[in-house]
Amino acid sequence: MSTMVGDTDDDIQERRQGGSGHRTVPHSAADVRIEAWGASRERCLVEAALGMVECFADVRAVRPTSVEHIRLAEHDDDDLLAALLDEVAFRLEVDGQVPVDLEADESEDGLEVRLSLAGLTEVPVTGAAPNGVSWHGLRIGPGPYGWSCAVTVDV
Repeated sequence: MSTMVGDTDDDIQERRQGGSGHRTVPHSAADVRIEAWGASRERCLVEAALGMVECFADVRAVRPTSVEHIRLAEHDDDDLLAALLDEVAFRLEVDGQVPVDLEADESEDGLEVRLSLAGLTEVPVTGAAPNGVSWHGLRIGPGPYGWSCAVTVDV
């Protein structure tokens, strides 16, 4: 994939230089569309997760209170994207924890992820919390300027 709909010249230039990032794009009232990009698959996945967090919380000034490591044992890139975002939603709903930073590395059977977490009570909430990931329109893959993905998150 060369570019995404709505890319600005600055977005394209950043990708050519190996930059990473994410953004939300208009969608229906019941969900949010996240687009993310990075030089590697792992960075793209991290950016998608950070984009999901930004849909409901402002974590820029929040310090983590714990760090957890998880392994996502999926072999398909689409499955990895969905599994990572589902993990973020699960931690929020079940544990009341919000990732304020993430790192991901490829492993033999999927992905190793380090989650730097803070309690939901310590995070400024700015929107509706995510309920899950829609498989409709989910995509991730390499392109001429690194990896990009797009996913719809139900809120």
